[in-house]
Amino acid sequence: MADDPKNPINPSALAIPDAARLLAKVSGRPIAEELLRRDVSAGAPTNADGTLNLVRYAAWLVRELHRSGEEPHAQ
Repeated sequence: MADDPKNPINPSALAIPDAARLLAKVSGRPIAEELLRRDVSAGAPTNADGTLNLVRYAAWLVRELHRSGEEPHAQ
């Protein structure tokens, strides 16, 4: 993940490993890359290059929450 000011984090185009690390860091919970890959396989949107847009991903999670009636990834 880009922590260097010359290479800032772009929340609209994160590689899955970087997205998993960032989401784990801000949530304080472990987020496995495999979880994100399963979401992508289940229909979570990606950019043409396979990166995640965190805003679009969050919107997809909310839609899934409302569709299923439960919290995605609840433990």
